[in-house]
Amino acid sequence: MKWPAIWILVLSSTMSYAANEKYSAPDHQPWKEECGSCHVTFPPQLLTKKNWQKLMSGLDKHFGENATLDPEVATEILDFLQSHAGSPFDGHQSDSGIRITDTPWFDLKHGRVPTKTWSEPFVKSKSNCKACHIKAERSVWSEHDGSLGYCRGCHNNNFGYVTRILGNQ
Repeated sequence: MKWPAIWILVLSSTMSYAANEKYSAPDHQPWKEECGSCHVTFPPQLLTKKNWQKLMSGLDKHFGENATLDPEVATEILDFLQSHAGSPFDGHQSDSGIRITDTPWFDLKHGRVPTKTWSEPFVKSKSNCKACHIKAERSVWSEHDGSLGYCRGCHNNNFGYVTRILGNQ
């Protein structure tokens, strides 16, 4: 009977740590050039090794686009991503296998954002990180350093700003 309680305690403390963890995009030129030419270079810690493998093996249909890379470059980028990947134990296992927005970590960090916000013209979708994380291009993701723009009120548990703009859900 004690083991389930211990596991729950361990997992919840790990998720709590993950919620406060700082994420960064380490310096890796091929990754920044290839992936960053189309979108923000998401911190590799946000998906697991298995997720990165699945994502990189499907670049010919990467979210509706053909993002195929030279095989050597693809292997180098995958090795980099997997060497910095997150753990399924800290909420970074994506249910879809490739979407950061499908991870428990994403729900933990963004669960209080009103549903209506994701479809607003300025935000467009959950994957448009730059709408709220205005310093994302410089690998600054924290809501505690003033880097949040449009969604700042949600992350400070103060919905006043967003509620005034969007109204209630």
